[in-house]
Amino acid sequence: MSRLLLLAATAVATLAIGQAQAHAPGAVTGGFSAGLSHPFLGLDHLLAMVAVGLMAVQQQGRAVWALPLTFVLGMAGGTVLGLIGLGAVPLELGVAGSVVVLGGLVAWGRRLPLAGATALVAVLAAVHGHAHGLEMPALASATAYLAGVLGGTIVLHAAGVLSALGLKDGVAGRWAVRGVGTAFAAVGVLLVVG
Repeated sequence: MSRLLLLAATAVATLAIGQAQAHAPGAVTGGFSAGLSHPFLGLDHLLAMVAVGLMAVQQQGRAVWALPLTFVLGMAGGTVLGLIGLGAVPLELGVAGSVVVLGGLVAWGRRLPLAGATALVAVLAAVHGHAHGLEMPALASATAYLAGVLGGTIVLHAAGVLSALGLKDGVAGRWAVRGVGTAFAAVGVLLVVG
């Protein structure tokens, strides 16, 4: 039962943070702190990054570290593209859509080929990173901002991984993780249409 409480607490904390100011230009100024807070302040970013951690554990084996690492590297590349100004339009629909995709995969709960899973995660991460790069506050140091974004992302991936690891044994735990994935996907749909 304590495993279910851990997942429930993670899900509630994740959803309670809400979509704050991550997408408001100039909401936070500074380098590292702006980057670190960015993944936590946007519900779409937060849910997608926790979902990667949940999905990584569901995929088992090397995926437990490969999917989060792929996301971090793909996001770093996407952030650099955003920082240099490649593409002037924010990618909100793609970021929100990634919540639907990742939440749906967690809800589905099936193993994918590692190459396919990492390729998908890399593409979604680049979309997230690109949005992060475009949204960097004007006064922020790009290097410090990127370090902060990556640090926040790692924390959120770890939250997903640790929650799923705490629940991976037993049918009830596996279904609880899939239920969280379903909730994430539903929120993603609301973000896409909202």
